[in-house]
Amino acid sequence: MSTAVGASADDPAIPELVIISGMSGAGRSTAAKCLEDLGWFVVDNLPPALIPTMVDLGARSQGNVARIAAVVDVRGRRFFDNLKQSLAELDAKGVTRRTVFLEASDESLVRRFESVRRPHPLQGDGRIVDGIGAERDLLRELRGDADLVIDTSSLNVHELRAKLDAQFAGEEEPELRATVMSFGYKYGLPVDADLVVDCRFLPNPHWVPELRPFTGLSEEVAGYVFAQPGAKEFLDQYTELLQLVASGYRREGKRYVTVAVGCTGGKHRSVAMSERLARRLFDGGIETVVVHRDMGRE
Repeated sequence: MSTAVGASADDPAIPELVIISGMSGAGRSTAAKCLEDLGWFVVDNLPPALIPTMVDLGARSQGNVARIAAVVDVRGRRFFDNLKQSLAELDAKGVTRRTVFLEASDESLVRRFESVRRPHPLQGDGRIVDGIGAERDLLRELRGDADLVIDTSSLNVHELRAKLDAQFAGEEEPELRATVMSFGYKYGLPVDADLVVDCRFLPNPHWVPELRPFTGLSEEVAGYVFAQPGAKEFLDQYTELLQLVASGYRREGKRYVTVAVGCTGGKHRSVAMSERLARRLFDGGIETVVVHRDMGRE
């Protein structure tokens, strides 16, 4: 971490900076996604010479871009000669910065490249191990100057995210965002649903003539739905279950969850249940949005 003498590292106009680098296959993309989920503005494959420019642009954002993560890798190797100059310029501006270097053993990297059947970016006409060796030589000095080195040889994706959360999430628990989506089974299941709830065990307001024209957003339909036996109990117990699941998702590094709530046509029961469920999740500290996929269909 570097801060210029005489400059305030706490100046809100100057974004905090993290430089992510390391061996290809060691988890740079996972690290970038993790920081993005934690609210960092992430730029992939940024030439080191442009890092000060990116920080300047962030400083002009009036606080909208307070933290920047720049991924620097071998694709930009011709720019590494400019890295020291760029870092010196950042120090002069009082930029708080950290460098994260992701490491892994040769054996682990070879297995990862072979599992995805892709060549190492530096192997050329040689073997994967030749590319790994060339990359180690190229990044040796950067690794020595890094503030944080993480060996991912024995880490899975969730364990790597947990390490980065511990470093960059601060005292707050990583945020989980939920989408609660109502849908109609006759139009098919939502393809992006993580969890599916079936409300067809409740009587259908469609068969009540005075309720048929309305949707689950109306007080009349919602009142009818939640007056049915088991409706309130279902809402209470499923909310409790989702809170338990949400805690596990946070521990495993999952930041987004889509809960699909279905009924026959996606107009009455699922809409009413989705609205109440989303309100419960929001009150429980989960950032939640509601989407009614099929409410407008005939």
